[in-house]
This record gives sequence, structure tokens and C-alpha cells, in this order.
Amino acid sequence: MNRIKRILRLAQKEFLTLLADRKSRMTVIVPPLIQLLVFSFAATFELNNIPYAVWNEDPGLHSRQLLARFSGSPNFHLVGTVRHEEEVAPLIDSRTVLLVLHVPRDFSRDLLLHRPATVQAIVDGRESNTAMILLGYVRTIVMDYGAGYLSDSGSTPPLAPIVLRAWYNPNLKSRWFIVPGLVGVITLVISLLVTALSVSREREEGTFDQLLVTPLEPFDILMGKIIPGFVIGILEATVIVLFATLVFHVPLRGSLAALYLGLFLFILSGLGVGLMISSVVTTQQQGLLGAFLFMVPAIILSGFATPIQNMPKIIQDLTLLDPLRYVLVILRQVFLKGAGVGDLWSQYGPLALIGSVTMVLAALFFRRRLG
Repeated sequence: MNRIKRILRLAQKEFLTLLADRKSRMTVIVPPLIQLLVFSFAATFELNNIPYAVWNEDPGLHSRQLLARFSGSPNFHLVGTVRHEEEVAPLIDSRTVLLVLHVPRDFSRDLLLHRPATVQAIVDGRESNTAMILLGYVRTIVMDYGAGYLSDSGSTPPLAPIVLRAWYNPNLKSRWFIVPGLVGVITLVISLLVTALSVSREREEGTFDQLLVTPLEPFDILMGKIIPGFVIGILEATVIVLFATLVFHVPLRGSLAALYLGLFLFILSGLGVGLMISSVVTTQQQGLLGAFLFMVPAIILSGFATPIQNMPKIIQDLTLLDPLRYVLVILRQVFLKGAGVGDLWSQYGPLALIGSVTMVLAALFFRRRLG
């Protein structure tokens, strides 16, 4: 009982140190809010007000009807017309437009004669991701117009018309994909920073030696360091989940038990890594550098922004060591798919293993440092 009281007293001291120190307070509160707002509003895969120009060589009705669909779309913004091919390159090179839509002179005639009619989309390929999204928008509008024409003209439609249906995110809102992932990313940042700077701060302030002469054993000190990081991590994650549902209107369809079980195991992993870093460094600057050396690869390899399936095989194998990889699957399945605890054991298992290994290694490093 006395041992538990000593651990809780140490945890209380850690909380008071974090709250009393202005820099620590700013680290815990301000960056997560800034990251949440900036990523949620700025990091989007949607394009709006795309500047484009029209090069229409067809005086017919169908070309005007097709182009009207682009001018009526909120995703496109007409900035000019092109009359000759020589005018296209300057518009693209100067980034005046991202798209030049070229309708050949035979477009309407080919449609009336039931021949394949083509439309050319000339895009700025210097930003390949933007270009691919833009071409997807163009393809959707052109195919929709073609399907409407077949229906109105009474022509025989394809035997198996393609119907686009996006499961779990019917409107294809990129924010529904990004914001649940931010719960894991920002929680990792906080749990790493709180623990990675904990022991090094004690060394810099000269209080670590005083801690060693207390009745606390190394295990007690570790637990006292873990508890504040765990509580702060859970609170930060809860705030972000509330922001996601109430401010950004991302649906939370799954079980809260499944969500918080995943967060518990994930924070445990983050705290273990943070304590490992804190146990081997001597200054807060080194602890901060060590935390960022882990965070950047962890975020890149997690599948937060780029699919893991698109990575080389050896890199895909390396992602199996990344705890963020597993919690992102948990978060997105709970938020969007409505998953419960029973659906996610394949993700909980690796997280628990990573958390256990990092905690054991942190304890070994800590004991070796004391010795």
C-alpha cells in the first residue's frame, strides 16, 4: 500500500512539474490543437475552384452542353478560352490554369453518328497527385454526360453500366479519412514528448539524484513517469475525438470500448518508446531530437498519407514494427466502418506485443543507467 502511495505521489509531482513549467504546458496543450486544426482544414485531397480554360473547336450543341457541366460545377472555375494550340503551353507553364479542356471539331457529329467521341484534358503534371485527382473529376463529368446522352437519345447503353459507390464514405470526404488518423498521430506526439523529456528534465534540473535517494525503486520511478503520460495521452485523444465528431462531423459508428482499448495499447507503446529515449539521453534537447527521429519515420510508414500497399516489400515488412500503423486501422474502422472489439483482435495483438517489448526495454535501459 505504501508503495502505491509513493508511486502516486511521484506521478502527482510529475503532473505539477508539467503544469508549473510554462514550456511543458505549451508543449502539451498548444501543438496538438494547432496540428488538429491545420491538418484537418489544410490537408485535404479535395480540389475546389480549379482554374481551367476551354479550347472548343466544335460549334455543335453537344459540346456546349458538356462544357456547361464544367462551368456549373463548384470544383471548376473558368478563367479563359483558347483559340489556337499555341496558347495552351503559356497558360499551363505560368500556372494560370491547371486544366485546358479541348473539345475536337467532330465531337457533336461523332455523337450523332453513334461513333466514339473524344475529349482531351491537358493538365499540369508537375503536381502528380493533384493531376490524378483532377483527371478523376474530368472523367466523372464526361462519363456522366455520356450516360445521360445515351439515355436521352434512346441508344443502347452498355450491358453492364458502371456505378460508383463509395462504402463507408459515400461523399468521398477526405476529412473523414484524415481526422481519425490525426487522433493517432497527435496522441503519439504527446505521449512521446511527455516521456522522452521526463528523465532528461530531471537530470538537467539536478533533481534526478535526489529521486534516487528516496525509498522509490526503479520500477516505482518508471510507473510514476508513465502514469502522467498515459493520463495526458488519453485526455488529448478524447479531446481530438470530440473535435472530430462535433466540429468536423466525422461519424463515430463503432464501439467506444474498441476505440479506447486500441488507444490504451497504443499509448502504452508510445510511452515505452519515449521512456527508452529518455533513459539513454542526458539532455532535453537530445530527448526532443530522439523523439522526432522516431516520429517522422513512424508517421511516414503508418499509412497515414500513403497506402502501405504501394510501398516496396521490404518497407512493408518494416511497417510491422510501427505501432501507429495498427492504431490507424483501429481508428478508421471504428469511426467509419462501425467495428467492435471482436473485429480488431488482429490489430490489438501486435500493439500489445510492441507495448510490452518497449516497456521491458525501457526498464532495462533505465536500470542500466542507474547502475
